Amino acid sequence: MEIGVVGKPNVGKSTFFSAATMAKAEIASYPFTTIDANRGVAYVRARCPHVDFGVQCNPRNSLCENGTRLIPIELIDVAGLVPGAHEGRGLGNRFLDDLRQASALIHIVDASGATDAEGNPCDVGAHDPVEDVDFLEEEISYWIAGILQRGWERVARGAESMHRKVEDVIHERLTGLGVAEKDVVVALKNVELPEKLREWKEEHFLSLAREIRKRSKPMVIAANKSDKAPPEILERLMALHERGYIVIPTSAEYELALRRAARAGLIEYTPGDSEFRVLRESDLTVPQKNALKKIEEFLSRFGSTGVQECIEKAAYDLLHLIPVYPVEDENHLTDKDGNVLPDAFLLPEGSTALDLAAKVHTDLAKGFIRAIDARTKMVVGHDYVLKAGDVIRIVART
Repeated sequence: MEIGVVGKPNVGKSTFFSAATMAKAEIASYPFTTIDANRGVAYVRARCPHVDFGVQCNPRNSLCENGTRLIPIELIDVAGLVPGAHEGRGLGNRFLDDLRQASALIHIVDASGATDAEGNPCDVGAHDPVEDVDFLEEEISYWIAGILQRGWERVARGAESMHRKVEDVIHERLTGLGVAEKDVVVALKNVELPEKLREWKEEHFLSLAREIRKRSKPMVIAANKSDKAPPEILERLMALHERGYIVIPTSAEYELALRRAARAGLIEYTPGDSEFRVLRESDLTVPQKNALKKIEEFLSRFGSTGVQECIEKAAYDLLHLIPVYPVEDENHLTDKDGNVLPDAFLLPEGSTALDLAAKVHTDLAKGFIRAIDARTKMVVGHDYVLKAGDVIRIVART
């Protein structure tokens, strides 16, 4: 699953992406710095099973730091979005095309209110970032509505003549957007639509698109540059909780600085922590010391820089992913090469042992015989519903 990092130009998207992935992304204070989508790997934290089993792990597809497993998840940083994107304005077509397969979004907004609707710098507090949240909602909704509406007369005639279910028709048209059938079914229940498909008007498509967007592209709001945010603006952003949004005060700039300092060996810092420890104070310049002091004040006020929290809220709270650990030997917790707890995968809640087998390799799913829970040593079937932290051996025909 991919998490899209979205927002208008010049709000700190590429800085957020770089901080989250430590990948190189062009960063500058002018619109459309990002033209081609940047892709990178971020990590979400989970308790490593080696702590429970009293063994030492040696991960292969992930990392483990002091009993915390860091599990990879892909981020995509797309071109900045401006009003009218669904009509092709700015880099709108590219933005929306890059967004197709994103399962959840982290919407970066400038909480300082110092970036206008077009992404140009303005005075602090001059722009209301809540307007940016509204416009992004609408742009994506209009985009979805436009896809549904395209050639609808012909589609409606064919569907009515063949007595097709409306949910099948809608889902078929949105498969390229990563929209699940269940999202379509729920959305249709929440919107009042004419019974005859040929009687649907523009407002009907838009109402349906809004409902589909809420479920297929859920959003975390990263209130970036919160250190510079006027209190009244930050309060308005935090009030978006009442509309069902997760809103997190964020400073991508501070997170990037901390990760770079940690990589240079100047400080000890784990992403998502509420503090850091200086290791080589004598090597710090005066500007660096002053910067770390400001970051320390931000961490004390908000509890973290917000970057790691945004990623984990998107993965765990919006996508409802759970960490699962496949092994080939349930007694030694190893793979065929003797690696202990080698892999960690993120699967949607409700996934089964068969789903895990398919995630590891399609041949495992095809030849599935049974699974074994390494914690209980119990044999479970293909329909066993996985729990967070499960360690599972798949037994299959070869």
